[in-house]
Amino acid sequence: MSKVSIVMGSDSDLQIMSQAAKTLEEFGVDYEMKIISAHRMPDIFVDYAKTAKDRGVSVIIAGAGGAAHLPGMCAALFPLPVIGVPIHTKSLGGVDSLYSIVQMPSGIPVATVAINGAKNAALLALKMLAITDSGLLEKLNTYSESMKDSVASKCEKLESCGYEKYLSDM
Repeated sequence: MSKVSIVMGSDSDLQIMSQAAKTLEEFGVDYEMKIISAHRMPDIFVDYAKTAKDRGVSVIIAGAGGAAHLPGMCAALFPLPVIGVPIHTKSLGGVDSLYSIVQMPSGIPVATVAINGAKNAALLALKMLAITDSGLLEKLNTYSESMKDSVASKCEKLESCGYEKYLSDM
């Protein structure tokens, strides 16, 4: 059973939302991925959101651009956490999506990440799942250590060779 569901309203969001899938795969967490529109197929969407928990889904990551109703509608129908990923739009740069997702009414929370922040959405979902999964928590701790080591290594390189050499090696 999939612990995380990744949904998007259009295949144009797939390139961004695939970052969430790749991150979940790196941690060995099962997921399902769907293109589903709350506007164009409301009956199918409602069934999807109402039955997600029964399918074993613990967290939904919902990406949406423009009016960005998908994450909020998921949160209205799904009783567990929903993470919204605002997708960059050509007209307003994704700020429209961000505002639509982050400004949910009281009682219908949607955790919201940065515009195009699907990787962070997956990491947040992993942290939610790690509340009750010590093996996953250990993987997250190892991931955090590797990020720390990477930054320390870059700092050492900069200090040893100077910024000009550092930049030329990038």
